[in-house]
This record gives sequence, C-alpha cells and structure tokens, in this order.
Amino acid sequence: MFGARVHRTASIYPSARIWAPWNLDMGPRSALGDLVDCYNVDRVILEEDAIASQQAFLCTASHDIADPGRRLVTAPIRLARHSWVCAGVFVHPGVTIGEGAVVGARAVVTKDVSPWTVVAGNPAKFLKPRVMAAGSPAAEPAD
Repeated sequence: MFGARVHRTASIYPSARIWAPWNLDMGPRSALGDLVDCYNVDRVILEEDAIASQQAFLCTASHDIADPGRRLVTAPIRLARHSWVCAGVFVHPGVTIGEGAVVGARAVVTKDVSPWTVVAGNPAKFLKPRVMAAGSPAAEPAD
C-alpha cells in the first residue's frame, strides 16, 4: 500500500495510476476506475461512496506561471460522500467536489462544486440539482 489509506471495501482498478500512494485516502465503497490518473503530489481524498470514473485526471499540482523558476504549487482534492466524477473529467488542484455532486463526462473542474448539483462543460458549469430517488441510501440523512 506504500502508505495509502484505503478502506477494505474501496476499489482501485488495476490500470489506475497513483503517483504518491502516501497521499491517497479512500473511504468505504469509494473507487478509482480504469485508467484514472491520480496525480496526488498533494492529498487526494475520496470519501464514502465517491467515484472517479475511467480516464478521470485528479491533478493536485501545477506551476506558478508568474515565477521565472516556475515553482511547483500544490493543493489537495476532495471527492465528498456520494460524489461522482464521470469519465475523462479533469479536476484542478484545490478543488472539492461536494457531497452528492456529479461532474459530467469530459468536464474541466476549476473550482469547488456545490453539494447535490450536476455540472458539466469546460469550464464546468451548473446544470441542475441532483435529486436522488426516494429510498436510495444517498437520499437518507447521514448518521
């Protein structure tokens, strides 16, 4: 595990790439799908039931373009409970995907996503609230 904190019910697909396992924290039933690129120079946290689908890119580092030496800058990424980052999404450093939020395929997320919303596009923009079907586990209040 090389320092990763991965709940026993979490799933990491074999083709997912994890740059720094010691910066990865995965909660119950969370998942990193096929070909996810987890460039976790800083912390990447997937809370309970959070999913990063195939070919998503979770990028916690960049460079300061105002610095002639282009120093490295980092910030953590958090996928909150029941959030879903769909196929091919790029998540910028320092972004939190709120509880229950869904980021549509191929979106580019440059700022935090509000809980229980659906966003898509480049840059990602609000589309609609996410409403769960009655009786689904995510529709019930958290303990």
